[in-house]
Amino acid sequence: MDFGRLITAMITPFNSDLQIDWEGFETVFDYLIDEQESDSLVICGTTGESPTLTEEEKLQLFEAAVKRAKGRCRIIAGTGSNDTAHSIHLSQAAEKLGVDALLLVAPYYNRPSQEGLYQHFKAIAESVSIPVILYNVPSRSSVNISAETTIRLSQIPNIVATKDCTGTDQLTQIVSGAAEGFLVYTGDDSAGLPALSVGAHGIVSVASHVVGKQMKQMIEAYLGGDVKQAAKLHGQLLPVFGGLFTFPSPAPVKAALSLKGLPAGGVRLPLVEANEAERKFIASLFE
Repeated sequence: MDFGRLITAMITPFNSDLQIDWEGFETVFDYLIDEQESDSLVICGTTGESPTLTEEEKLQLFEAAVKRAKGRCRIIAGTGSNDTAHSIHLSQAAEKLGVDALLLVAPYYNRPSQEGLYQHFKAIAESVSIPVILYNVPSRSSVNISAETTIRLSQIPNIVATKDCTGTDQLTQIVSGAAEGFLVYTGDDSAGLPALSVGAHGIVSVASHVVGKQMKQMIEAYLGGDVKQAAKLHGQLLPVFGGLFTFPSPAPVKAALSLKGLPAGGVRLPLVEANEAERKFIASLFE
């Protein structure tokens, strides 16, 4: 299955009561596909505030995304957690709703061994028939899915890709050692072009909410052999990539969307909305 080169980890729009804004969800969903040129969308990932969404809300969001997509993009459901049994339960429920693939984050807090990580992902993958994408983000999970473990997991037929937020050294190891057809994505916007240069397939992005079209141009320039133009675009986008993570995500990207007149809404505690100074800083990134 082809997820494309640019995948957006979509926000979850909230209303003034911090409940899901369903009309806003449809607006942002269409905007990401039609205007920002996302090839696939991750629903209920970290950027979608998965830690503070209930299971019922997640299932409703998966169902709404599948219905809204109408074949225009792939829907990747964030169903991973640090509880293997619950991850299996949610993954199977998401599969029944018709999502195209699953995104499974490395188990956080309980810090399993590499063998524990392997068995965790293997158990979930074997419980469903749809494709699985690993999500390695040590800065949040406190555990690294090593290159060796990722390569081992790539041998499982429906584990088809990884979103890896480590550096290019680990990405290079995975690209060179993984099973044929296994796709490597960086989850770090600022590493997008460097990751492509070592063989990554694409980017799972936050910044693509607001500069997706330019990111697509950068990717296409690189793939077309115009490395100089790709590097120029990367340099122009770098302040946005960094600026959207100057305070805890997704508050910065939600502020950026709201400044563009899109219905992003606030964030649920323990996250807090951008203050006035932070909103001015986000606005300055696009001046």
